[in-house]
Amino acid sequence: MSLSLRARALIVSITLFFVFVAAWQLSLSTGPGLPEGVDPEYAALMGATAKGASAMPGPLTVGEQIWEHIADPFYDAGPNDKGIGIQLGFSILRVAVGFAFAVLIALPLGFLIGMSPLFYRALDPFIQIMKPVSPLAWMPLALYTIKDSTISSVFVIFICSIWPMLTNTAFGVASVRREWLNVAKTLEVGQLRTAFRVILPAAAPTILTGMRISVGIAWLVIVAAEMLVGGTGIGYFVWNEWNNLSITNVIAAIFFIGLIGMVLDLLLAWLLKLVTYEE
Repeated sequence: MSLSLRARALIVSITLFFVFVAAWQLSLSTGPGLPEGVDPEYAALMGATAKGASAMPGPLTVGEQIWEHIADPFYDAGPNDKGIGIQLGFSILRVAVGFAFAVLIALPLGFLIGMSPLFYRALDPFIQIMKPVSPLAWMPLALYTIKDSTISSVFVIFICSIWPMLTNTAFGVASVRREWLNVAKTLEVGQLRTAFRVILPAAAPTILTGMRISVGIAWLVIVAAEMLVGGTGIGYFVWNEWNNLSITNVIAAIFFIGLIGMVLDLLLAWLLKLVTYEE
């Protein structure tokens, strides 16, 4: 991508952002007033202005709230009052642990499936049955058997992360050029060395693509899982702020969820670029 194209894309992005903010603010200022009899304090809690233009907070109000979270992200004032940094930290940790366990299982099993037609045919029916099941459908079973909300959340992340990595790894391994494998066989290279020196580099872009998909799904699922189990995490924070009728904090949390999701995706995209080669 040329520098001029990047600059133009940045200008368009900034323009779209200001158009969105202006439309947001305009929709509030021209919206209907609060219904008669609504308590002003309740309306303010919901994010309404003093004039009662709308119960939805404006962009400036949300921006101020986001800045307050950034200014003191790690405060701890009790079980239901922790900084946004602490809440995000718990969520990221759960995603990292569940994702790491999924990597440990999906990569070796994907190699086995990709290199062995027998195991592919034997395991494919199980994969096709389990893959479409919503990860949250496992949460009641996990809570019943594990009896620990944190470990249950990690288990759900593991379940949702494993399938994209497994299928992409198997596909990448099975798609390695036969002539490369034939050259390794001609040179009498052992199977283990062939796997690490020939198959892994060739399949790495496909494997990283599966990992990129998995981490995106995992970050989506952890928010919903934490809403169910409560305690800590950004999902619990969103649910708790909704119960407190703080729509401003809910919108601020959505911003931070999207920001962390973007960072995770960019990290995997950077790793993918490192292992991608042009023939």
